[in-house]
Amino acid sequence: MQERTQHLSDQQLLEMFRQSGNNQYLGILLQRYTLLLFGVCMKYLRNEEEAKDAVQQVFIKALGEAGKYPITYFKSWIYTVARNYCLMELRKNHRTISDEEVQGGLADTGPDPLEEKLQRDHKEQLLSWIEQGLQQLQEPQRQCVTLFYLEKCSYQQIAERTGHSLMQVKSAIQNGKRNIKIWVEKQRQIHAS
Repeated sequence: MQERTQHLSDQQLLEMFRQSGNNQYLGILLQRYTLLLFGVCMKYLRNEEEAKDAVQQVFIKALGEAGKYPITYFKSWIYTVARNYCLMELRKNHRTISDEEVQGGLADTGPDPLEEKLQRDHKEQLLSWIEQGLQQLQEPQRQCVTLFYLEKCSYQQIAERTGHSLMQVKSAIQNGKRNIKIWVEKQRQIHAS
């Protein structure tokens, strides 16, 4: 099963888990993020054995909780589960950790170039979809959204430049924003499958 699912995205595995209820799909996702989870737990707990135990507990918690909530981005969700678990452990043991310690926890190792590249690629893809979505809008919406978000004009300035009423400007911006959001979601679904 591992070989057949290796090429699947997190979203695809989550969907297969949702549809089948088969914990093996969730297990594959958890394996992908074992190192991330260990790093998070080390950052908070600062003890290798405690961090290893915490990762196991996060796995157990994830298996119990994943079916209860709609998870959009597994990596963010599992990171949050791990962080919250560690914070609860620290509180339970009456230990504290400062914000500086948390933020600087693994800073010695430097940023992960692969992770940075993936984030950059994701942002570039998202911006591309937003641009495409903007081009899909009908003229009044495209013009108002462009003036509001890209040129930072106020509703009043847009009304003066376009000849639309304030209500028409507000409506065009809201509808345009919603339509771009719908376009981006469609693109995500297309590219996830």
